[in-house]
Amino acid sequence: MAEPCLSANTILYCKKFQETLAFYRVMLDHDGHTLAEWFVEFPLNETAMLSIADERRARIKSAGGCGITLSLRTRNIDDKWHELHQRGLKPGRIKKHGWGATVFYLFDPEGHRIEIWQPLE
Repeated sequence: MAEPCLSANTILYCKKFQETLAFYRVMLDHDGHTLAEWFVEFPLNETAMLSIADERRARIKSAGGCGITLSLRTRNIDDKWHELHQRGLKPGRIKKHGWGATVFYLFDPEGHRIEIWQPLE
C-alpha cells in the first residue's frame, strides 16, 4: 500500500485575486496565512488547507471556476447557512440531496462552486 498523504492543500489560481481573497476571509472567518503577497493559505482543519493564488504571479492560470467544486462538510447546516448569510454572502437554499445529505451551494468571485453539506441523520 502507498504511503498516505499527511495533509492536503487545494490551490485556487485566481484572476480576481483580491476579490476572491476577501470572499474567503469572510466565508472562513479567518485572515489566512500570507505566504507571499500573491499567495494566502487558509487552514480548514488539522490536515487540510485551501490556498488562494494570484494567477498573474503564478505559472498556473485560473480555471475560471470550471470543473471545480469545493465540498465542505459541516456539523450543523442550518447554523452554517445563517452564519454565511449574516456575513453578507449569498448561500443558495438548503435542500436534500440524493446521496444522503442536506446541502447548499454558493459561488466565489472566480465562479468556483462551494458545496456545504451535512449527512442526513
